[in-house]
Amino acid sequence: MKLWEYIIYRLVLAIVVIFFVITIVFFVSRVIPSDPAALWVGAHPTPEEIEKAKEELHLNEPLITQFYYYLRGLLHGDLGISIRTHHPVLEDITKAFTATLELIIVAEFFAVIIGIVLGVYSAVKKDSWIDNLGRLFAISGVSLPAFWFGMVLQLLFFRQLGWLPLSGRVDTIVMLEHPLHVITGLYILDSLITGNWVVFKNAIWHIILPALTLAMYPVGLITRQARSMMIEVLQENYIRTARAYGLPERIIYMKYALKNAIAPALIVVGLSLAYTLVGAFLVEIIFNWPGLGRYATYAILSMDYPAIIGVVIIAASAYVFINLIVDLIQMYLDPRIRV
Repeated sequence: MKLWEYIIYRLVLAIVVIFFVITIVFFVSRVIPSDPAALWVGAHPTPEEIEKAKEELHLNEPLITQFYYYLRGLLHGDLGISIRTHHPVLEDITKAFTATLELIIVAEFFAVIIGIVLGVYSAVKKDSWIDNLGRLFAISGVSLPAFWFGMVLQLLFFRQLGWLPLSGRVDTIVMLEHPLHVITGLYILDSLITGNWVVFKNAIWHIILPALTLAMYPVGLITRQARSMMIEVLQENYIRTARAYGLPERIIYMKYALKNAIAPALIVVGLSLAYTLVGAFLVEIIFNWPGLGRYATYAILSMDYPAIIGVVIIAASAYVFINLIVDLIQMYLDPRIRV
């Protein structure tokens, strides 16, 4: 199969998957007992106001008709209006997604650096106490619940040591005294561009704990993958030849072994990126991070089904897209997959 044929094939499958996700979430959210019209009107609604809201939201129509209206709007880029905020869902999600994206980027940075360094060092010191400690850390990362690890970090670094803040993106007093000119919605990048160093420092301190919490699972995956591939590469003949020529061990590890062991680890990085998008939801609740996770939680608690469906569509689309990119990278790195 040619590359362009494979891409078209995967895109068609992605559209089918996303359509089924939309269908399931739409009908499940509508059959759950609730009164969206009363939520739309607000507190103490009159029967006339509720009836008017039902007509406006097409709630008097059959479910299949409501689904048709939703799909028609979706094809035009309209995710509906949030029942809770009365704002377009796409606008709310865009604002929340930038916070989630910033958290994911920093978490993946931590995961790649810690995971590769720990995996390579464990492979070099195979079967030593350092290797055993590294494997224990990796297994703990993929096993321990994120909410538990996040609360442990809060107790340690906020309550006991007082080094890092408990929650939020930036202190309110800092934003009031040093207003940030928002360009991309990524506070660290925007403060760096505008030279707002007070907000930059404050944003860095706030993101460390949630990013480390979110990075634990990817760190475990990357560490285990990097370690196993590094051990396999170090047993190859060209490594023995390099040692026979008397090359320094540091050169052998970094220039020859790591270069060939890093490719499979990069695939794990891509897959872990898709996980962090979903895993960020729970972490955001723990650290009161104003991203997609917190937005989705409020939507579920208020039965704001347009917002619920919108978040699911964005998360599912991102997950499918990331998996497609990972597969294409794997095809490029390994010619056997093309065959």
